[in-house]
Amino acid sequence: MTADPTTRTGGSPLAPQWLSVPEDLDALDPAIWPEAFRRDAEGVLTVAGIPATELAERYGTPSYVYSEDTFRARAREFRAAFTEAFARIGAEVSVYYAGKSFLTTEVVRWIREEGLNVDTSSGGELAVALRGGMEPARIALHGNNKSAAEITRALDNGLGRIVVDSLAEIELVAHLARTLGVVAPVMIRVTPGVHASTHEFIATAHEDQKFGLSLAAPEDGGDSPAMQAVAACVVDPDLDLRGLHCHIGSQIFDADGFGKAAERVLTLMAQADERFGLTLPELDLGGGYGIAYTEADTPRPAREIAESLADQVAATARSLHMAVPHLSIEPGRAISGPSACTLYTVGTLKTVTVEDGARRRYVSVDGGMSDNARPVLYGADYTAVLANRRAEGAPVLSRVVGKHCESGDVVVRDVYLPEDLAPGDVLAVPATGAYCWALASNYNWIARPPVVAVRTAADGPEARLIVRGETEEDLFARDLGA
Repeated sequence: MTADPTTRTGGSPLAPQWLSVPEDLDALDPAIWPEAFRRDAEGVLTVAGIPATELAERYGTPSYVYSEDTFRARAREFRAAFTEAFARIGAEVSVYYAGKSFLTTEVVRWIREEGLNVDTSSGGELAVALRGGMEPARIALHGNNKSAAEITRALDNGLGRIVVDSLAEIELVAHLARTLGVVAPVMIRVTPGVHASTHEFIATAHEDQKFGLSLAAPEDGGDSPAMQAVAACVVDPDLDLRGLHCHIGSQIFDADGFGKAAERVLTLMAQADERFGLTLPELDLGGGYGIAYTEADTPRPAREIAESLADQVAATARSLHMAVPHLSIEPGRAISGPSACTLYTVGTLKTVTVEDGARRRYVSVDGGMSDNARPVLYGADYTAVLANRRAEGAPVLSRVVGKHCESGDVVVRDVYLPEDLAPGDVLAVPATGAYCWALASNYNWIARPPVVAVRTAADGPEARLIVRGETEEDLFARDLGA
């Protein structure tokens, strides 16, 4: 294969500005690849010491490969960082792992053993948390349209909190609690009018969404929907109002947006205390902490975010003459995302001329949008490396695509891969531990891949299946026509 000549003069004109031409195609960026992912003496990517070639041969491709050590270490990092930062200002912290990012019964065991709680957003996720052995008091149930059955399951099992999302839901939870003869522990999800993006936050109203109750009062006066919700909970003896909850976005790299949201929600808590004589004990600031998918991403360490947020919360509490409440956070992606990579096998390669003679190489792999829907859903960017050997050719701008019957089936939009890449090579896409398996589908009747967990053990590294890959028989088991 002939190399794209533009790679020899500083890069392809088709490449995005943030993408640099790598000096070493075998290098692993430590911001993207945690310590568990390394190369051996032959240049093969390893996970906790196990070669990617061995994992691909044993479990097939595509496959999600998680470093259990990394997952646990990141869980401990967030718990320690926020616990220590808020202890400094006299407050306690609970960390709720956001199960929507990646949840299996084995993962529930990991987070339980690391001292985290779990946040669920459906009856199915709640079932996984319970089957995985999580104590009900350490489980939260979210969702903007919880069914009576889901709420009943939460109340029957004694969940620690139900996050109510509307005035109608407050009535439903109270009715079900009264019917069951229990008191429902609830938090109110509010919309603080702060939307955070990767690098900035915009402190203006963002009310046009399905989640939460607005802090903004109506133009004709009266209470905001959030204050109405507080009033409804206060007067209902079947509800135990524990506090307020908010969430401002995802893939956030600093604490400013969280601080602004905390200021607004703490103000509502102070107003509730003044009106009802009610000191709400808890504040949940949600999740959304960003990770590095490509070299363009610059996440801050958990400790920096925690210390900055603690300072902002403490300053706001002082200005409102109130104690800092018990704080909860919900990291999901920040724990699970960097903990995994996806292994693919290369199939066909083709190079197309796009414009002004510039060329782009398309690298097709044996997976795609059925195992990683984020690029087609959100325009998410990823990177990739050659995993089964050392790179020997010059870097060529490539687009890694899947095998689905969709032109938008892109796995990695822009990446430099070696010109000697060939069918049968194994590629590894990092940072696929969050929202990839969770969003996986059977589009084109393709079975979903297995999930492999790798960990260090006393007698050496160990790999095991924690979710087996689907088979065609699994798919036919639900087809009742034959």
